[in-house]
Amino acid sequence: MNLSEVWIRRPVMTVLVMCAVLFFGGVSYKALPISDLPTVDFPVVVVSASLPGASPEIMAATVATPLEKQFSSLQDLEAMSSVNEQGSTSIVLQFALERPSDAAAMDVNTAISAASGFLPTNLPSPPSYKKVNPADMPVLYFALVSQTLPISDVNEYAETTVSQMLSSVNGVGQVRIFGERKYAVRIQVNPDALASRGIGFNEIDDAIKSGNVNLPGGLLDGAEQSYTLEAPGQLMKAADYSNLIVRYQNGYPVRIKDIGRAVDDVQYNKSVAWFGSSGGRTAQCVVVAVTRQPGANAVEVVKGIRRIFPKMREMIPASVEIHEVFDRSKFIEESIQDVQFTLLLTIALVIVVIFLFIREIKPTLIPSVTIPLSIVATFAAMHLLGFSLNNLSLMALVLSVGFVVDDAIVMLENILRHMEQGESVLEASLKGSKEIGFTILSMTLSLVVVFIPLLFMGGLVGRLFREFAFSIAVAILISGFMAITLTPMMCSLMLKKKTEEEERAKKPRWHAAIEGFIERMNGAYARTLRLALQRRGASLYFTLAVLVGSVFLFKALRKGFIPSQDQGYFLGYTQADDKASFAQMFEHQQKVNDIVTSHPDLDAMISVAGMGTVNTGFFFAGFKPAAEREGKKSIDQIIAGLRGPLNSISGLFTFLNNPPPIQIGGKQTNALWQYVLQSSNLQDLYQASPLMVEKLKGLSGLTDVNSDLQLRKPKLRINVDRDKASSLGLTMGAIQDAFYSAYGSRYVSQIYGDMDQYYVIVEVDPAFQQDPSSLSKIYVKSSSGKLVPAITVAQIEQTVSPVSVNHQGQMPAATISFNLKEGTSIGDAMKDIRALEREVLPPTISTDFQGSAKEFQKSMATLGFLLFVTIFIIYIVLGVLYESYWHPVTILSALPLAGFGALASLWLFRMELDMYAFVGIIMLVGLVKKNGIMMVDTALEIEKEKKVDAEQAIYESCLVRFRPIMMTTLAALLGTLPIALGIGAGGEARMPMGVAVVGGLFFSQFLTLYVTPVFYIYFDRIGRWFKGKEAA
Repeated sequence: MNLSEVWIRRPVMTVLVMCAVLFFGGVSYKALPISDLPTVDFPVVVVSASLPGASPEIMAATVATPLEKQFSSLQDLEAMSSVNEQGSTSIVLQFALERPSDAAAMDVNTAISAASGFLPTNLPSPPSYKKVNPADMPVLYFALVSQTLPISDVNEYAETTVSQMLSSVNGVGQVRIFGERKYAVRIQVNPDALASRGIGFNEIDDAIKSGNVNLPGGLLDGAEQSYTLEAPGQLMKAADYSNLIVRYQNGYPVRIKDIGRAVDDVQYNKSVAWFGSSGGRTAQCVVVAVTRQPGANAVEVVKGIRRIFPKMREMIPASVEIHEVFDRSKFIEESIQDVQFTLLLTIALVIVVIFLFIREIKPTLIPSVTIPLSIVATFAAMHLLGFSLNNLSLMALVLSVGFVVDDAIVMLENILRHMEQGESVLEASLKGSKEIGFTILSMTLSLVVVFIPLLFMGGLVGRLFREFAFSIAVAILISGFMAITLTPMMCSLMLKKKTEEEERAKKPRWHAAIEGFIERMNGAYARTLRLALQRRGASLYFTLAVLVGSVFLFKALRKGFIPSQDQGYFLGYTQADDKASFAQMFEHQQKVNDIVTSHPDLDAMISVAGMGTVNTGFFFAGFKPAAEREGKKSIDQIIAGLRGPLNSISGLFTFLNNPPPIQIGGKQTNALWQYVLQSSNLQDLYQASPLMVEKLKGLSGLTDVNSDLQLRKPKLRINVDRDKASSLGLTMGAIQDAFYSAYGSRYVSQIYGDMDQYYVIVEVDPAFQQDPSSLSKIYVKSSSGKLVPAITVAQIEQTVSPVSVNHQGQMPAATISFNLKEGTSIGDAMKDIRALEREVLPPTISTDFQGSAKEFQKSMATLGFLLFVTIFIIYIVLGVLYESYWHPVTILSALPLAGFGALASLWLFRMELDMYAFVGIIMLVGLVKKNGIMMVDTALEIEKEKKVDAEQAIYESCLVRFRPIMMTTLAALLGTLPIALGIGAGGEARMPMGVAVVGGLFFSQFLTLYVTPVFYIYFDRIGRWFKGKEAA
C-alpha cells in the first residue's frame, strides 16, 4: 500500500489542501493570545481579617484558629498557612491544580460563614477573601503622585476613578492598590484634658456614634404630592467633628476640640509608599497594579489600558501625575519577538544544511516548504486547543524545525536515490515514497510518543510543559503528513532527470568540493564501520562504560528547577530590628530609596515602608533594557553591585531577589526558597528556629537566610489586680476598653461617601503614644462614675513577644527563607539542609520545604520514572511496528551515548540539570532513535530483498542511510544551536535545554553510526536463537 500515491496523482487536490492549511493556520496565528508562559490557574485563596490594636497572639487565637478549623476540611486543600500580625490576620489557602478557583472560593466563603459564630464580636467587618494567582504577576505597575493634593485624595482617585476605568478594559482581571492611604478622621484626645473634666473614653465613643448617623427619613405622601424626607446626620470631615459635644459640664458644652483635636488623616498611618526614578528623585505615591484575566493577551491588555489613558487623565485633576513604573508586556513582546527571530534563523540554518548536501535549488525547496507549512498548521491546532503564543510553545516550534524537516529529507533523498538508479521522476516518486513510507510512519509515531509522558506529568511543571509537548507533537505529526503527501507530489512535479550532457557539465568549484568532502566522509565511514563490525566487543564495552559514566555525571551535576532570567526588574525586602518603630523604618527605607535611585540604569521604582508590620519594607526596581545599561549588566550583576551599599545601612537587613518567571505558592517571604519548621510545642519552636537560622547562615552556598519568626518585639504586659479593681468599681472589660480606645486605633463610626466608606478612629494624641510613662495618664470610669487611674490597679511588666504568630496547617510554624549563591543549586542546598537538621533539631520539630522548593522535590521524584516511561512507550510502539522484541532495543541502543553527551555538556559549561535541560534530554530520546530507525528499517529491507546475512545487511544499510542521517542530524543540531547560544531576551533560561540537545546529538552522532550496527548483529543472533528454541 502506497499512502502517497493518491497525493502524487492528484496534485491539484494536494495544493488546495495545503492552501487551506496555510490560510487557517495564518488566521489562527493572529488570534493566538500572547503571553510569557502558558496560563496556569493556580487556585489560591487569601482570607483577610482585621481587628485594630489586637496583638499577634490574640489574632492567632481568636481569629486564625477558628477559621483554620473550618478550612482544614475543604476539598482538595493542599496547603494552609497563616500570618498573624498586629491587628491583622492573613490566611493563604492553596488548592490542588485540578480544583477550579471559583469552586474553591465558594467553599472558602461557606467555611467563613460557618466560623462566624466563633469569631470576636468586635471585628469591624467579617473576614474577606479573594482569589489570587501567584503564577500571574501584574502586567503593568504605575504610580499616582501629587505635589499639592493630600495623599488620601490621591488614594481616592486611585481606588475609584482609576481602578474602575481600568477594570472596564477588556482582558483586565484585577486592579490592586499598594501603599493604600485611605482617608479617615482621627479623634486624637489629650488624656490630661479628659482627666481634668472627668470624661471617660466611652463617652467620646458614644458621642461620635450618636453625632454621626446616617438613617433614612422616610416618605411624606400627600393627596397630590409626595416628599422624600431627609435629616442629614453625617459628619464628613474632621472640622465637623471638632464642634461635636461630648457632654455638658456646669452648663457649658465640652466639645471634641476642648479635649483634643479632630484631624483629616489616613486609615492606616503606619505605612507609606514612594515613587522613585533615576537621579535620586522620590515622592510619596499610591501604586496601582493591573493583572490580566487568565488566557488574556498581555500585550493587548496593556495596549487597551494605554488607549484609555487620555480619558483617565481628563477624569482626575491635573495636579495628579501618573508615572509608569514597569510594563511587563514590553519584556513579553521582546522575548516573543526574539524567539520568533530564533525560529526564522533556525529555519534558515536548516535550509542551508539541506542545500549544502543537495546543492540544487529545486530539491532544496521541496523539504524546505514543509517547515513553514508544518509550523503554520500547528498554529491552527494551538488555537483549537486554547493555547497561547508564549516562550515555551514557540520554543517547541523552534526545536521542531529540526524534526519536521527530517521526514521530508528522508523522503526526498530516497526518491533522488531511485532517480540516480535510472528510474523516471514519476516512477521514482511512487516507488521511493512507497519504500520509505513505513520508515517515516515509524519515525513520526515513535517521536510523538516521546512527549506523551510530559502531557501526564503532574504539578506545576506538568502544566507549564503541557503546551510545549502538545505543540511539538502536533508539529511532528503534521510534518509526517507533509512528508507523505506534499513532498512526493512536489518531487514528481519539480524534479527533473538529468541528461548525459548535464551530468558531464562542469560543476562549480564549491559544488565539487562539497561533493568530494561528502564522498571522502562516506568512504572513511565505510572503512571504519567494517573495522567496528569486526571488533564488536569493544563497542559493547564502550557503551557500558558510557552508561556507567552517565550515572556518575547525573549524580555529580547540580540539580536546578525553573531558572531565573533577566526580566528587567528585581524585588527587594527590608527588615529592621524587632524593636524598631515606624519612624525608624521610615528613615531606613528612605536611605534604601536614595541608594537605588542613584543607580544609573534605574528606570523607575516603588518603595513601601510598613509592609504588614512596622519594621518591614519592600521595593520593586525596574531597569532599562539590557542593551541600554552601562556595561550591559544583567539583573544579577546589578543586584550584586547593590548588595554592598544596601547592607551598609546600619540596623537594616536587605534581601534582593531576581524572581523566576513564575511564582509558586501564595506565601510571601523575604527570599525565594522556603523551609518550614513546625511543632505543637511553642518553646521548642522558639528555641529551634533561631538556632537553625544561625546554622544555615554557616552554609557556604546560602545567602539572605532569615526567618519570619521574630521574637524580640518589646511588649508591655498590663497585669491587673482584679480584686483591687473590683473594690474600686472597675471591671476588666472597662480597663481593656480604655486602653484599646487610647492605643488601638479603634474604629468607632463610619462615614458613607458617594464612592466609598471611611472610618472615624479614636486614639490618644500621638505625643502620648511614644513612651510607657504615658500609660499613667489613662483613666477608667468606675461604676460610681469616678475616674480612676488605670495604673493604680495594675503593674506594668516589660517583656518581649513575637512580631507575628504564624501557622502552617493548624500548627505553629516558622518559615526560614533563603537565596542561593552563584554556583549553588537548590538540589545541593536541600541536601545540606537535610543533613544539618538531623544534627540540630529535636524530634518534636517537624520540617518541610514549601513553595518552589517543594515543587522541585515533587518534580525530581518523578523525573527518573518519567524518563523510564518515555523509553518504555517508545519500545512498545516500535515493537508493535516491527513485530519484534529485539529490533526496538537495537534502535534505542544509542540512548546511553546521547545521555552521556547531554550530561557531559551541561557539566562542561557549568550548567544545572534543571527542568528545561531534562526536557531536552527527553527530546534526545526521540532524535537519536530516528537514526536507528533508518538504519534498522533499511537493513531489514536489504535482508529481505538480497537474502544476505545481518552483518552485510546492516553494513549496506548504514552506507545507504549515511547521507540522510548526516543531513537530519546536522539540521537538528543547527536548529537547536540558537537556543543553546541563549539568543534573545530571556535566552539564558533556555540555554540548558539547547546545550543538552546539541551536546547529546554531537556526541552520539558519530558513535551511533558504529554502535547501532553492532547491536543489530547481536540482537539478530539472539532473536534467531529464540526462534530456534521455539521451533525445537
